[in-house]
Amino acid sequence: MTRGDAPVVWLIAGTRPEAIKMAPVVQEMRRSGRLEPVLVATGQHPELVDQVLGAFSLTPDLRLTLNRVGGGQPELFSQLVTGLDALAAQRPPAAVLVQGDTTSTVAGALIAFWRKIPVVHLEAGLRSFDLRSPFPEELNRRLVSQTASLHLAPTPAAAQNLRAESVDDSVLLVTGNTVVDAISRVTDRGVSFADSAVADVVESATRGECRLVLVTAHRRESWGEPLTRILSAVDALLARHPDVRVLLPMHPNPAVQEAVLNALAGHPRVVLTPALPYEQTAAAIAASSLVLSDSGGIQEEAPTFKVPVLVLRDTTERMEAVNAGCAMLVGTDADLIADTASRLLTDPAQRAAMSTRANPFGDGRAAERTEQAVAWLLGLTAEAPEPFVPEQVEVVQ
Repeated sequence: MTRGDAPVVWLIAGTRPEAIKMAPVVQEMRRSGRLEPVLVATGQHPELVDQVLGAFSLTPDLRLTLNRVGGGQPELFSQLVTGLDALAAQRPPAAVLVQGDTTSTVAGALIAFWRKIPVVHLEAGLRSFDLRSPFPEELNRRLVSQTASLHLAPTPAAAQNLRAESVDDSVLLVTGNTVVDAISRVTDRGVSFADSAVADVVESATRGECRLVLVTAHRRESWGEPLTRILSAVDALLARHPDVRVLLPMHPNPAVQEAVLNALAGHPRVVLTPALPYEQTAAAIAASSLVLSDSGGIQEEAPTFKVPVLVLRDTTERMEAVNAGCAMLVGTDADLIADTASRLLTDPAQRAAMSTRANPFGDGRAAERTEQAVAWLLGLTAEAPEPFVPEQVEVVQ
């Protein structure tokens, strides 16, 4: 429990990944008691955020209600900035913790900067070095870096990116990624699936009755023709491997759903579902033989279960997974995706080569380090946390 006089720290979450990565930090701040965490839900993706927080028995402390009509970035950003600033005017926090690179992240960082409130950037330093991919996240994360008083890099490589941009080591800490904490906290629980089709495919894969391929494709740059090619590759993979079943949680964007339904609806070995609750996603990853995804979070989560990931993007800001041998960049070329996936499904040695001893993104103590880092920033402790140092990853030959 927090003390009544503990400094208030905002933790801003507008999207599913933000909620996943903030949840362990909220829990750790509450456990420690020297900070008062205030979880602010911006309303960017309200249903998905609430769904994730429920897996951790959390609810928002403050909530914005947006009035989105056109759905564009200018409309969203203007409402986030004015809404968050109005909340900050009522009770200014001692610090604002933002995560990653979303529109909510930028808005939270800017209103804090304008009000001279320290900004702590969780998952700082990720770079694809291409402003067009991921779009607009690459620009967002660079903008937030300019506002931050404290940069919490998930890995040494992310920290080195910040040093290259002249960020001083005195305001730079390597914490590991809190997504590893999050998925570890939900993995050991018994999972109940509301959708019987999802339950059947995950349980069948767990029993070894089929091989499950989890597919997620939602990034803006994948919409349109790239997504069509991805879905074509999935169809080809199913044709080549009769024992493979596919689970595809669909992004809520209507254009994405239409493309997925047109390509795969009705296939007897494909389960299409809305976005899964977080604990069900964890269970699905653990049961999978292979993951095809353009998601940053899944690139970080799958190594915990030693499940290979084919990254459906031309670039990734998470090269640690590629360098460790547990992920491969395949882009959106249908033949390359299908051929690479087939090799992994038919060649045990190639699959084994993508299994590593340790997750290069974290050790499950990132939330603890984050809590200590914020306490250190606010003068509540003289000691900064010891940095996360990844285990030497050995790729199985």
